[in-house]
Amino acid sequence: MPDKFRNKYRIPSARLQNWDYSRNAAYFVTICTQGREHYFGDVVNGEMQLSAIGEIAETEWLKTFDMRPDMNLILGEYIIMPNHFHAIIIIGKNQYNTNGGNGGDENGNGGGDGHVETQCIASLPQIPPQTPPPPGNQFGPQRKNLASIIRGFKIGVTTHARKTNPEFAWQSRYHDHIVRNNESFECIRNYIISNPEKWEEDCYNTD
Repeated sequence: MPDKFRNKYRIPSARLQNWDYSRNAAYFVTICTQGREHYFGDVVNGEMQLSAIGEIAETEWLKTFDMRPDMNLILGEYIIMPNHFHAIIIIGKNQYNTNGGNGGDENGNGGGDGHVETQCIASLPQIPPQTPPPPGNQFGPQRKNLASIIRGFKIGVTTHARKTNPEFAWQSRYHDHIVRNNESFECIRNYIISNPEKWEEDCYNTD
């Protein structure tokens, strides 16, 4: 049931509560186009053929890692599909998420169940299954976390894509999943790799 804010209904944020999204962790993200329109290309014989906008999306994603060296980002597996984008991104230890930064303590204490939809690796970090948040505002500046990375990527793609197609738009929300162990990491990685060949049965396929 939506809550009321200033006498208006609003949908509560589905973001994982008590989790600091600047933390040293691996994240699996999925971002869809608005209306799941097929802007990024087509799957042909089990392989993704990128359109001009699909190539823009790939370029902007790869640029993300060059543009944010201070966040110590690690590029994981990714795939651009006709109407959505899957990727694993690892936020490494950096000045914003270690002791003295804005990301809790140096052991990564935070909490949550790990699977949310949010708006706005050689060895994975050890993440406890459930730990309470530290007191006070542990989240700090909102420009050095997962949301800021996705926001910058979406803006970059939109800016360039609309030169090709003025109708291009993203869905406002995106899905994220905190990868908690190497088994989950490999499972998600294999899912991303096999996405094109399983497109006919994909839940995002609107054909």
